[in-house]
Amino acid sequence: MNKIFRSLSAPNYRFWAMGALVSNVGTWMQRTAQDWLVYTELSANNATALGVVLALQFGPQFLLLPLTGYAADHLPLRRLVFVTQAIMGLLALILGVLVVTGAVQLWHVYVLAFLLGCTTAFDMPARQTFVSELVSEQHLTNAVALNSTSFQTARLIGPAVAGLLIALVGTGWVFLINGLSFAALMVAMLLMHTEQLRHRDLATTPPGGMVQGFRYVFANRQILAAMLMFMLIGTFALNFPLYLSAMGVREFGIDASRFGLMNSFIAVGSVLGGLMAANRERPNLHHLLAGATLLGFALGLAALMPEFISFSLVLVLVGVSAQTFMTGTSTAVQIWTIPEMRGRVISIVFALSVGGTPLGALTVGWVADNFGPRWALGVGALSAFVAAAIGFAFVRGARGRGH
Repeated sequence: MNKIFRSLSAPNYRFWAMGALVSNVGTWMQRTAQDWLVYTELSANNATALGVVLALQFGPQFLLLPLTGYAADHLPLRRLVFVTQAIMGLLALILGVLVVTGAVQLWHVYVLAFLLGCTTAFDMPARQTFVSELVSEQHLTNAVALNSTSFQTARLIGPAVAGLLIALVGTGWVFLINGLSFAALMVAMLLMHTEQLRHRDLATTPPGGMVQGFRYVFANRQILAAMLMFMLIGTFALNFPLYLSAMGVREFGIDASRFGLMNSFIAVGSVLGGLMAANRERPNLHHLLAGATLLGFALGLAALMPEFISFSLVLVLVGVSAQTFMTGTSTAVQIWTIPEMRGRVISIVFALSVGGTPLGALTVGWVADNFGPRWALGVGALSAFVAAAIGFAFVRGARGRGH
């Protein structure tokens, strides 16, 4: 057990972990409330409308790639993360006020989702890279895995709480609470011992230095394989808000409280997957290959489940496999990359995966509306199997070269 939580021996990481857990609970509360608001209250069960929200929220990851990677490598990360967290908290409060006052319209959600996406585009690579300043290099794998576990542990709590709050007081209060939750991570960063931070040398290349990041990725076959796999799975397989909204409401006719509970089932698996990753010393392509294959199987099995309970139980397997793959990818890319290139490489890998959401969310939403949510899950399963095939081809190629 001590081995799993070894990163918590660093005081700064303990501050980070506590603040992040509170903030992540709020984030998952908002995600659940936003899905419910758009799908059931503002669009009359239209999966395409929810797909548009996801596209606007995640599309900026790709559009702003030259700037986000540059910022993560050239700006002080603690300061950058503090600013992005403050902006995201403000956006949540604005949406909460609009909903509570009854003024909210679908286009408001579209605009705020886009602004949140722009902010998250800077926040994600900065937060991922900042972890390397909190712990020693030997604990980096464990710290990244525990970060993911914290995010998924919050997923156990956030959706269930959001479902209850939606049923009791409405969606608006969920957004307001999330807006306040960002203060936890901001306070945690203020409490850190700055003299113990492992400051890296800030890169001095101009914004065009992102080209160096692409060159680095394409020269490293392991990172290239991970990027291609993550791009496919991130685009088509990780559209969980669409899957759960469409299956829950259209197939099983659930209410808001059971919708939140369904999100928590997938979080159970995600936490298990995160703890397994935290106990692992160093991930490799074989771990990513296994995660992608299991994810394809789990999504395909979920599509066949006849009722709410069996579907929710399979979501545990979906969570384990998805978290195994995502945590393995995030950790591996950081380990395989030299420190001065990490910000740019992580930005590229995540932007090409999360940035594919506009295509994936709109495609999966269209399939759900026109052929049913079970076929949408089938699209996700197929993409995971194709990603696994790509991973297998790279592993086989490496063997052929004697590596």
